[in-house]
Amino acid sequence: MADQKPPPYPIAPLAPAISRRSQVIERLGAEIRSGSYKPGDRLPTEQELIARFGVSRTVIREAFASLKAEGLVVTRQGSGAFVAKNPLGMPFRIAPEEMTSLPQILYVLQLRLAVEVEAAGLAAAERDDRCLERMQRSLDRMGEAIRAGTGIGDPDYEFHLAIAAGTGNPYFQRFIHFLRNSLSPGREVNPELKNPEVWRSYFTEVQAQHERLYQTIRDGDGDDARRTMRLHLEDVIEQYRRRGDDGPYAGTTTE
Repeated sequence: MADQKPPPYPIAPLAPAISRRSQVIERLGAEIRSGSYKPGDRLPTEQELIARFGVSRTVIREAFASLKAEGLVVTRQGSGAFVAKNPLGMPFRIAPEEMTSLPQILYVLQLRLAVEVEAAGLAAAERDDRCLERMQRSLDRMGEAIRAGTGIGDPDYEFHLAIAAGTGNPYFQRFIHFLRNSLSPGREVNPELKNPEVWRSYFTEVQAQHERLYQTIRDGDGDDARRTMRLHLEDVIEQYRRRGDDGPYAGTTTE
């Protein structure tokens, strides 16, 4: 049982990306979750995975360490790596290092789109004064940060958290807490933002989108709030996709 291996895979080097380790983690993790590897199955050796993915031994070892931390894999000294007995029993998580890979960023943005569009509609239906006050304070802080040329990560997070809190459903708020590090693109994943003029222009538009979103929620227009949130997040997704086609992520796919 423990020595059973799935049929060998063809050699398939990974597409260029900022984090090749994240791609190895994603592919092996998907194969374990889909049942291609059963609980107790021995995973391919380091050499087999090096040949399959076209990466270094260090990348494979780091990938195994991450899969082990997620509870998907166990290692046995002298025997190799095996699928854990209950690989699907671990809590859902998104590793911070995954957010340096374009496919992972797009996946998380799509997840946000599915959740936050409805959150905006519910917040508009509730029209909670405390929520509106929190949103306005966040907008003020965002404007100050843009004028000063400093990061808007904290006020951006607080703005989306205020909308989640305004739904009256605590799970929306917990979701935004969980995704805090993925809410605002930074210079490390968008090199264009290292240019101060590009940075200011980009975040001035982001600020304007947030202002429109605040107005729809303040006006209690649930449909317009959903539509505005969708346009806001789809704009972010489209900008990342364009950077994948033309910029430092060229050649990376979401497949």
